Amino acid sequence: MATATQKDHTDPIRQFSIFLANKAGRLLELIRILQSRHVHVVALTILDTTDSAIVRMVVDDPDQARAIFHEQAVAHTESTVVAVELGAATELPKVLTSLLEAEINILTTYAFLVRPEARPALCLNLDDNELGAQVLSRGGFKLLGQGDISR
Repeated sequence: MATATQKDHTDPIRQFSIFLANKAGRLLELIRILQSRHVHVVALTILDTTDSAIVRMVVDDPDQARAIFHEQAVAHTESTVVAVELGAATELPKVLTSLLEAEINILTTYAFLVRPEARPALCLNLDDNELGAQVLSRGGFKLLGQGDISR
């Protein structure tokens, strides 16, 4: 069993989906609040509409981020995502082929901003994350856990 000081590389990665008013500077304000408490965004995508935005993010400390969102009354949901490391960007078609052959649909995907070993990585929200993770693992892809992206 991992202790508090050990990072568990098999813990699933948590994605936060945050509802923000479509107002200039709101995302920056949220990022600054997170960083003031030593929480860093490692993957990010935004779905923008006229009045609001859905920000999906992965952070290096999801427990702290969750506490901040509750303290700041930030409307959000939390879900598990699959993160796969690519040896090179040329492996993307192989990942997509593996998922297609298993008839697993991709709901959302976005790239990681930073990775400790500077290898590309992809965040995938699939219609069946558990099966998708199994398929990718069997295909020889390295799956990332929370410990791989945490400080």
